[in-house]
Amino acid sequence: MSKRVLLTTTSFQDTPGTHQDLLNSQDWEIVRARGPLSEEEMLDLAGDFDAFLCGDDAITAAVIDKSLPRLQTISKYGIGLDKINVDYATEKKIPVLFTPGVNHTTVAEHTFGLLLGITKDIQSNAVAVQNGKWVAGWKKPVGNEIMGKTIGIIGLGRIGKEVAIRARAFGMDIIAFDPYFDDSFASEYGVKRCADMDEVLHNSDVVSLHCFLNEETEDMINAAKIAEMRDNVIVLNCARGELVNTQDMADALKSGKVGGYGADVLDAEPPAPDHILIGAPNCIITSHIGSRTHESVQRQANRCLHNAINFFAGTDDVLCANGLLE
Repeated sequence: MSKRVLLTTTSFQDTPGTHQDLLNSQDWEIVRARGPLSEEEMLDLAGDFDAFLCGDDAITAAVIDKSLPRLQTISKYGIGLDKINVDYATEKKIPVLFTPGVNHTTVAEHTFGLLLGITKDIQSNAVAVQNGKWVAGWKKPVGNEIMGKTIGIIGLGRIGKEVAIRARAFGMDIIAFDPYFDDSFASEYGVKRCADMDEVLHNSDVVSLHCFLNEETEDMINAAKIAEMRDNVIVLNCARGELVNTQDMADALKSGKVGGYGADVLDAEPPAPDHILIGAPNCIITSHIGSRTHESVQRQANRCLHNAINFFAGTDDVLCANGLLE
């Protein structure tokens, strides 16, 4: 019997590449939707699929319940699992597959794109030029160098390490905190180990977030923590929007305490038109495209597909996040 699979991730669907050939070669019935889907939208679809090839869709306990008994696996396109109720999937014996090690390069590049966009005032200047503001006598913006500044990295995993490598190339001083700190990497790339997150926040000109979202990290950057940071600090977030308290960040941008916020993620995606960070001063928001490059999409999509294909075939080459296939 042919497998029936729900595919929701848009970058997978929108990007040409070898993953499309691999998908088309499978004897699967593919149902396509444009995610990320809410719980309500998932509930409308769920119930008759063998697998989900998903992005940041809300796969809650209710969605899982409605998907049973047919649902056999959830293959996540990506590494962040906070939108999936992994504990409940595990309880129901549903393997949750994921794709570590495929997008760290492109997310690190995007992080520096945001940093340079803020420090050089690239975005607002380019828009002003497009709008005809570049005339004789125009008062042009004056930016800042990043060489010699201290970047503090919270989360020195694959992406955090790639950020550190690029920071070193830019001549930045690097400090970092991670509960599983890699001393060998730090020694090679000149990263100073911090005892905790607060030490990073107190000593950084730039703070870059690269940690998972969970109960401990939600709203970890809030008014109290911002008050402890250096004046005119720049905060970068290419992890999860919920790591930062949106209202507190907006207030800090308005007051000037935070000199810039560059984020590829928000607490609600897509955001409402009146989202408080859209149009906030010294704030650059991109639409969760940090891993959306032709190279990264193909790596990520092929890994997501191979996970599902190999799972159905019963072979060992499957990356499982919840330990059910060990």
